[in-house]
Amino acid sequence: MTDSTPTVVLVHGAFADASSFARVIPELLADGLKVLAPAVPNRSLTGDAAYIASVVRAVSGPVVLVGHSYGGAVITVAGAEDNVRALVYLAGYALEEGESLGELQGRFPDSELAPALVYTPFPVEGSDEPGTDVTVEIDKFPAIFAADVDPDLAMVLAVSQRPLAGAAFAEAAPVAAWKTKPSWGLVSSSDHTINPDVERYGYERAGMTTVEVDSSHLVMLAHPEKVADLVREAVRSVTA
Repeated sequence: MTDSTPTVVLVHGAFADASSFARVIPELLADGLKVLAPAVPNRSLTGDAAYIASVVRAVSGPVVLVGHSYGGAVITVAGAEDNVRALVYLAGYALEEGESLGELQGRFPDSELAPALVYTPFPVEGSDEPGTDVTVEIDKFPAIFAADVDPDLAMVLAVSQRPLAGAAFAEAAPVAAWKTKPSWGLVSSSDHTINPDVERYGYERAGMTTVEVDSSHLVMLAHPEKVADLVREAVRSVTA
């Protein structure tokens, strides 16, 4: 690999952490690629994007930014960094500038996720008003998120969720990086977390190169080879 070969930065989604890329990372490392999978704070869209942007800026050289689920919204904003060469969305939200998660999702029928959400107050430093953490009912998590993932692993994921602050759902994206960066999108066609039509709509609107995989929401764990292939395609396109 040359110095012009991009670093792949993997951005996880809500209710998850970077271990959701555990089956994709070895595939990419075996190609000789440099890979980073940072922990997303999951506190606010602009705050999370600012954090990922700081990770991207610290990379010397080009970056291919990959976002799963809510991570798609994060890379839509963080992808505006100068050294980001391409974006890859995995069962993700490709927001328009000025659009929130709630607005994009609200255009389509709810998935099975909505009635399974749990809302829990959490203390906010410097404020008398608590924030609201959003998680998924543990017993419903495997079927909604990970129907085609090993059941034992699905239960580990269910009890180790990383909550998303409720405020993130209503925050508008200040920029849409896909307007200026080449982008790829993977639709999980058997997704019960995000309505697959939400994914298709965002990708089509952005003019992305799109593939569909018959997968649950956690496509990186269920079909890591197909995810790795899409990332490789983006890497090749920016190194050719």
